[in-house]
Amino acid sequence: MSEKDKNQEATISLLNSHYYQQRRIAGYHARNEIEFLKNKIPPGRLEHYGYKVYSQNDEDGIIEEIFNKIGVSKGVFCEIGVENGLECNSLYLLHKGWRGVWIEANENYCTAIKSKFSSLLNRKRLVLASGYATPDNINQAIKESFNLLDASELDIDFLSIDIDGMDIYLLSSILLKPKVICIEYNGKFPAHVSKKPVFDPTFQWRGGDFMGSSLLAIEEAAEKKGYRLVGTNITGSNAFFVRHDLVNDDFNYELTSENLYNPCRYWLTFDLFSHCAGHPADFGSYVDLSEEL
Repeated sequence: MSEKDKNQEATISLLNSHYYQQRRIAGYHARNEIEFLKNKIPPGRLEHYGYKVYSQNDEDGIIEEIFNKIGVSKGVFCEIGVENGLECNSLYLLHKGWRGVWIEANENYCTAIKSKFSSLLNRKRLVLASGYATPDNINQAIKESFNLLDASELDIDFLSIDIDGMDIYLLSSILLKPKVICIEYNGKFPAHVSKKPVFDPTFQWRGGDFMGSSLLAIEEAAEKKGYRLVGTNITGSNAFFVRHDLVNDDFNYELTSENLYNPCRYWLTFDLFSHCAGHPADFGSYVDLSEEL
């Protein structure tokens, strides 16, 4: 190796070392910030239960605690918008014995899911529906997918919606009554602002802050469907709703957007949940998931 190549290799190694050191520092500060924020949040609120297994942030732990509170340990789900399936709100549920449906519009992601999760797809633990979910087609798409799952869409326990824009219109159009709903909100808008985009069936997120509706707007839409807001996650990304008849005394705090709002803290996603959560997410054959239901 020439002296020039050696110097170049040493420089790259130094830059990589510096990068990973900065990532660790950022992760350390993010963990401290989260602990500081939780210390100001009353005990019992869902933020205290948040943790990541496969979710983007702390949603996995929050979802688990909600179902603990309403007495559900295993069920069926439908998640709309899962990308390649390795960072979503229902993969951890699959690991815990749930079954369900993924709906994804991106064909490249669908191809990746068919390859990575073939064992679950072949055993009907998971059904994949490919195509854009719209208010006009979503109910039929869910019904057809649950028929393939050999389950009734009427028995759905968990619905997750994350399509980066027109989420509120899907929520308003769905006829089913899942026990729990998780939906993305735009934490840019403060708790007292009701704001939603004009419906655009061709909308695709461009990476900016024109994405989705405010928490209050989603709360208003969910209330009309018979749901109560029970929490949001620490990064100000997702809101969680429980069907009115299932809200019990375990949710012993004020269930309003004004009280439960978290502003967007997307830096916590990048500084902690995306880069300091162990090895990159993957999926393979596990003994329990290889057994027949």
